[in-house]
Amino acid sequence: MKQAFLVFLGGGFGSVLRFLISKPMNALSQNFFVGTFLVNIIGCLLIGLVLGLSSKGNVLSYNNTLFLATGFCGGFTTFSAFAFEKHHFLKNGDFLNLAIYMVSSIIVGVLAVILGLWLSKQIG
Repeated sequence: MKQAFLVFLGGGFGSVLRFLISKPMNALSQNFFVGTFLVNIIGCLLIGLVLGLSSKGNVLSYNNTLFLATGFCGGFTTFSAFAFEKHHFLKNGDFLNLAIYMVSSIIVGVLAVILGLWLSKQIG
């Protein structure tokens, strides 16, 4: 029960922070969802860092990892908004921005995870 509560708590913090970042930043451009892109990339970096630190065995406990990776990063990042925003581009016939957004989200997201894993190796 404690572990479920940690995930719940981390997810709540992540969701609120995502809202505070993505809502105002998405309003900056109608051609690119800057806020969603940013939270997803930051979340990729963080999950790489957290899981990298967790794999060291003595840096983060299992409960810390649940709180940070499953809870916080799970609540902070948003695949559903990412998918819905693709619909926005399709509906408007904006295939160029659709392709740019999809490809950059995936490539930069994977690179951010790799960077997070690399950073975790530099710590300690």
